[in-house]
Amino acid sequence: MFSGDLGAPHSPLLPAPKSPYQADQLVIESTYGDRNHENRSARRKNLQHSLEHALSDSGTVLIPAFIIGRTQELLYELEHIIHQNKQKTVSKTRSGTPLNWEDIDIIIDSPLASRFTKVYQSLASYWDAEAKRRVIAGRHPLDFEQVTTIDDHATHLQTVSYLQRQTRPAIVIAASGMCAGGRIVNYLKALLGDIRNDVLFVGYQASGTPGRDILRFHDKPNSYVMFDGERYLIKAKVKQISGYSAHAGQRDLLNFIKRMRVKPGKIHLVHGDDGAKQTLKGLIELAHPECEVVIPS
Repeated sequence: MFSGDLGAPHSPLLPAPKSPYQADQLVIESTYGDRNHENRSARRKNLQHSLEHALSDSGTVLIPAFIIGRTQELLYELEHIIHQNKQKTVSKTRSGTPLNWEDIDIIIDSPLASRFTKVYQSLASYWDAEAKRRVIAGRHPLDFEQVTTIDDHATHLQTVSYLQRQTRPAIVIAASGMCAGGRIVNYLKALLGDIRNDVLFVGYQASGTPGRDILRFHDKPNSYVMFDGERYLIKAKVKQISGYSAHAGQRDLLNFIKRMRVKPGKIHLVHGDDGAKQTLKGLIELAHPECEVVIPS
């Protein structure tokens, strides 16, 4: 049995992962083997609070996110936040005009993400009861008024240039999730050096990626990140939110094994930093001493 990226349970747009009845050997991810995610309610409140704080100075919030799964889940959450807080002021224009949540521009800059979002919409019959209730109520969790999708490259470059000059708050979601390529890089090059802006990480940042460097060094004096051989100063505020990763938390990983009626003879831990693997290994051995737990070299 190969787990792949298990993801967190209770996703409104995907069925929860189900454990197999048995397996002789299990290869399981361990990305978050040393920590747990926030629950959905807590992470949504954290997302809203972080965005409101970030948008208060009329800057741009950059959210690096992978095009499948994370982008759609963020759209779902943002639609709910706007629906619940339409008249709540989050920022002001330079002239002092208050801006409410329903006035905030949300930019999805990825043609492939747009195509996959349409796929998610076509699979609405697989959504959970909560998501279906929203659709029945006339809401559009993945395609609502505030969302602008950018497809062609010329419009992408125009948008980057516009956001460098504008004084109106906006949220940009673009790939890649670890800032190792894709359109998010152009946004970071243009906007990372402005203190009005924010970078909000919602997923795991692997060692050796620009995303990890931004996360690790942003609060150091004269911090910078390298893109295409050049240094870009990090003056924007940086934050990470737990719970939106495609990877399961520690509790979910342990439950995946626990719910197998016949436990595997050997469990291989992959896709995690050394510390996460070792922590998860110890917990599995404690709960299931009959299983041999190995960390491939």
